[in-house]
This record gives sequence, structure tokens and C-alpha cells, in this order.
Amino acid sequence: MKKLFSILNSSLLIIIILGCGYKPSSHFTPKTIGEKVYTEVDISLSDPQNAVLLKDALYKALCSRIKSRVTSKKQANSIIKVKYQSLKFIPLQYDKNGYVVYYQAHISLKFEFIKGDKKEQRVIIGRYEFPIRPSAIISTSLRFKAIEKGSKKALDEFIAYLESKGVLKSVN
Repeated sequence: MKKLFSILNSSLLIIIILGCGYKPSSHFTPKTIGEKVYTEVDISLSDPQNAVLLKDALYKALCSRIKSRVTSKKQANSIIKVKYQSLKFIPLQYDKNGYVVYYQAHISLKFEFIKGDKKEQRVIIGRYEFPIRPSAIISTSLRFKAIEKGSKKALDEFIAYLESKGVLKSVN
């Protein structure tokens, strides 16, 4: 009886979703961004390694989530420019001796999306929390990992923003 109820419930849910014309936001993103995208990441003189991490994350996101191809500037339908604005490590938690045991990295990125004569700019802060041993300093590997994860979160937020723009344009 329980199994029958579960099957009926699942079937009803599928019928409702298909019947109302539901489309995931990723359906609209290729229309917004285009099939061919040129990416440009400004290199920060203080952290040049971060530009490589960000460029790789941007490339992976475009290929896997949006199904767009990264191409040359001449062949591109649109351009995405990314620039590091700031990087901060904020202590979140202290142990009983006053040592920081948990940090949050704040990575502020400026995104610029250009398609034809339309231009969208947005500053997004990516956050990533991570623990460290008491009385330890943030190691280079932990720092890079935090920057990479925070940048990916900011990038995900920017892609979600572009997806919502695609949905809004299709409604209008």
C-alpha cells in the first residue's frame, strides 16, 4: 500500500511539473550567454596565482554547467571579464586561549558580461570558511584553497545571476 502511494505521488508530481511547462534555469542560460564565450581574467600583481585558479574555474563552469565553448575574442558571442577587487581573511572562532581556529575568506570579484551592445557589471563576494590548528598561521596551501573555493562560489553566484537574466528575458 505504501509503495503504491509512493508511486502515485511521484507520478502526480511528474505530471504537474511537465504539465505546467517547467524549464530549469539552465535551459535559458545558453540564450543569454551564447554558445561561444571569450573569458578575460585580470591578473592581480599581489596574487598572480589566483588568476590561474579563477580562469580554470571559469572555464570549467562554462563548459560543464552552461555548455558554452571558450573561444577567441573574434569568434565569441559574448565576453566575460573578471577582476579581483579584494581579499580578506576574517577570524570567525577562537579557542579558549584566544587563538583563531576558524577563518572565513572573503573574495570580492568584479564581473563584467558583454554581449553586443549590452553590458552587465556586478561585484560579488565569494565566501569560504575553513579551520586551522590553534596558534598556526594560514599556510599558503590553505590560502590558495580558500581563494579557489571562494572564487568558485562567487562564480556560481554570477552564473545564477546570468541564468535569472535569461529567464527574465524569455518572459518579456
